[in-house]
Amino acid sequence: MTPSEKIDKLIAGITDWRGKTFAAVRKCILSADKEITEEWKWMGSPVWYRDGTIIAVADAHKGKVKLTFAYGAKFQDPDTLFNAGLEGNLRRAIDFLEGDKVNERALKALVRAAIAYNQTKSKKTAPAKKKAKKKAKKKA
Repeated sequence: MTPSEKIDKLIAGITDWRGKTFAAVRKCILSADKEITEEWKWMGSPVWYRDGTIIAVADAHKGKVKLTFAYGAKFQDPDTLFNAGLEGNLRRAIDFLEGDKVNERALKALVRAAIAYNQTKSKKTAPAKKKAKKKAKKKA
């Protein structure tokens, strides 16, 4: 079973409002960028990636759907969607509660901001990795 099929099955199994919310969140994430891929990690959590770097992970908890952005503290949230994990210095999350509507425009913008941050981060680390490989080759 592919990760996407596992996520389909997970969402189908959530028969209350959380299933609909989860499906709406997933749809927004996938429509934000055509190169986003889905994975199934950590004993049953949908995870979205682009260019091999994590964007976000989602879980349905009792009373909420939680969407956690791996590096959410590192980029702007102009629509103030983040409402959980605000004290951390790396991750930020959105807790969707019953009755909350998914702000599609704002969520897509946040996903795109995460992708932009991840791309900037990987560009900064790429030269350092190349230098480390060259040093390792010289020593060998």
